[in-house]
Amino acid sequence: MNKKLYVNGVWIPAKEGKTFPVYNPATKEVIAHVADAGESDVQKAIQAASDAFPLWSRKTALERAELLRDVYDKMVAIKEELAYLMTLEQGKTLQEARGEIQYAADFIRWYSEEASRVYGKTIPASQTDKRIIVKKEPVGVVAAITPWNFPAAMITRKIGPALAVGCTGIIKPAAETPLTAIRIIELFVEAGVPKGVINLVTSTQSRKVGDVFLTDPRVRKVTFTGSTPVGKEIMQKASTTMKNLSLELGGHAPSIILEDADLEDTVNQVLQNKFRNAGQTCISTNRIYVHEKIAGDFIQLFTEKVAHLKVGNGLDAGVDIGPVIHENAVQKIEQQIKDAVEKGALITTGGNRHAQDSYFFQPTVLIDVNDDMLIQQEETFGPVVPIQTFSSDQEAIQKANGSPFGLAAYVYTNHIGRATRLIEGLEYGIVGLNDGLPSTAQAPFGGYKESGLGREGGQEGLEAYLETKYVSLRSPNFL
Repeated sequence: MNKKLYVNGVWIPAKEGKTFPVYNPATKEVIAHVADAGESDVQKAIQAASDAFPLWSRKTALERAELLRDVYDKMVAIKEELAYLMTLEQGKTLQEARGEIQYAADFIRWYSEEASRVYGKTIPASQTDKRIIVKKEPVGVVAAITPWNFPAAMITRKIGPALAVGCTGIIKPAAETPLTAIRIIELFVEAGVPKGVINLVTSTQSRKVGDVFLTDPRVRKVTFTGSTPVGKEIMQKASTTMKNLSLELGGHAPSIILEDADLEDTVNQVLQNKFRNAGQTCISTNRIYVHEKIAGDFIQLFTEKVAHLKVGNGLDAGVDIGPVIHENAVQKIEQQIKDAVEKGALITTGGNRHAQDSYFFQPTVLIDVNDDMLIQQEETFGPVVPIQTFSSDQEAIQKANGSPFGLAAYVYTNHIGRATRLIEGLEYGIVGLNDGLPSTAQAPFGGYKESGLGREGGQEGLEAYLETKYVSLRSPNFL
């Protein structure tokens, strides 16, 4: 595998010759050294994408679709290799990694099919000598900044629609997980992507790289998945050139469990939702609100099942939860648990590192929590979940909405009327009704409030890479 940058159709080292190590979070071993791009490398990638845009944008939708479909086929053919590589550098279980690779490939397939569905329209004019035409055109050069928790899917969710409509781009993956990104770009190269259409810059210099993207007028759009504080900084800096932005930011997802919910099914759904990827998912449940009438039964069954989850190296058979990404993540989890316990919370299972001096953490359940605790205010990004009770639907809605975030929420009930009231009352971009795994390539993904701007996935994800051009055509020959 290449460990270099991919710029203008060539694999090259960083100009300054720098590299950085990539670690396996399960073992802390160095598994690779990758090129560490600087500002000049990024500028070269931007120039390549800018030069490639005129020709790529004039390709027919069918030509672009065929290339994307070829990439999809190649991804599926080496799913096991990609999954292994992802687990090695990111830590999630091999089963989860396989699921992500298929999910990532699905974005490529979906947008290969949608490439030919970029429609314009005509509008009745107010004068007989005029015609009004609305066209959709690609926005231009796109800079995609992707996170470490989904190192494949967040790339394809961005670059799939961008390339489908005729944009060119530069991908900057997280420094923790560059290897999956490199291997995916190799598949684009094997599929025959023209030089400059797609470029890859791996770097530890996130702020410097980001500043180049945000200040260079040749970059017309920045798409970012990450934290809300960084998203706000991107918004501020992008204003200098009025860039088009897609921002998928933080979450603090509530799960509301009504007294008529199917207890066994609900526990299983919340379990999958919360503890996949060791809780390092932006739409993972961060707060459970369970109706007081069934709280005891729910807590008992949920705790029993959480206590039986197996923690270990994601490459080992039978493991349910791998490591969190690094030491800072462990310390944040420990801080939240310590704060909660000091303020009266009780631990029903877990509560500590799984092994000393490791990034493994025991799956943890907290009860008797209150809104003054950090864990109720901050996104955890770890295998820890607090449980509160409620007595009325309105109270549940109020508690769930009491956050600046609005990415995903979950409702568990068999009563369609109450479900509808809750769904309509929740200020969230995604709502799972009796469904803890709502993500899919063909549906729009994104949030309200401080959880971001725009949507990725589905038809909305295609629109995010298009500009609207209105043409007013006048001719006396129309009369």
